[in-house]
Amino acid sequence: MTTARIDARFKALKAEGRAAFVPYVMGGDPSREEALAILKGLPAAGADIIELGFPFSDPMAEGPPIQKAAIRGLAAGFGLRSTMDLAREFRKQDDATPIILMGYLNPIESLGYDAFADYAAASGVDGLIVVDCPPEEAAPLVEALDRVSISLIRLATPTSDDARLKIVVQGTSGFVYYVAVAGVTGVKEADADVVAPAVARVRAASGLPVAVGFGIKTRERAAAIAKVADAVVVGSALVEEVAAAVAANEAAAPRVLAKVKSLSDAVRSVASASVTETV
Repeated sequence: MTTARIDARFKALKAEGRAAFVPYVMGGDPSREEALAILKGLPAAGADIIELGFPFSDPMAEGPPIQKAAIRGLAAGFGLRSTMDLAREFRKQDDATPIILMGYLNPIESLGYDAFADYAAASGVDGLIVVDCPPEEAAPLVEALDRVSISLIRLATPTSDDARLKIVVQGTSGFVYYVAVAGVTGVKEADADVVAPAVARVRAASGLPVAVGFGIKTRERAAAIAKVADAVVVGSALVEEVAAAVAANEAAAPRVLAKVKSLSDAVRSVASASVTETV
């Protein structure tokens, strides 16, 4: 069930002829106050959609930068509920920017699917990416999310063949997240020439916008992916700014938001040749 904010944002971007810039930040990293300052500053810095991670002790798809961000978030006392509370605070000032919660299934199962869905909806969450929830096991979660009009956004990967892709996109709404490189976050670099045909294939299978993440750290890489995708997701490069701020005993928000502005400007500087016709 697609939510209004996600649809509205992609429709507006289609009219502009450009891709979305989607920053990923970790709840509670490095503290509640700093995390909230970062979150609140993201739209003005150029975020079109926000991915908000919730800390988990075993983030299997993440490389060292996001693993360390999760550790910092856990050390700050954060988990699933407290991360959704950040979203609730954000919604007091911004009712337009979509928020996509991203993380792992264990904390959601611990809370309970219905309780989670109710809490997420009350917090202003629009979508959910669960890295370790295969489509074959997702029916109860999808049912809970559909009840409160939250999109379940699935991951497609370079190893998703046509048969698997048909399964992946069933029940997916909002957009599809294409993992540009095999492996964990923050290690390899995404290649736009390789990504372009994959994005076209995923879009054809789903009829939805396709966001590309993993392997995008620089302005040049972000601009190249923005030419072939509907959205560009950057995470590791941003949490590395938090780590640098912590190491220097400086405030994290100015560093992170400056990086977001730089990357967002790069995405906005190019026209997307593939903004989907279906939104």
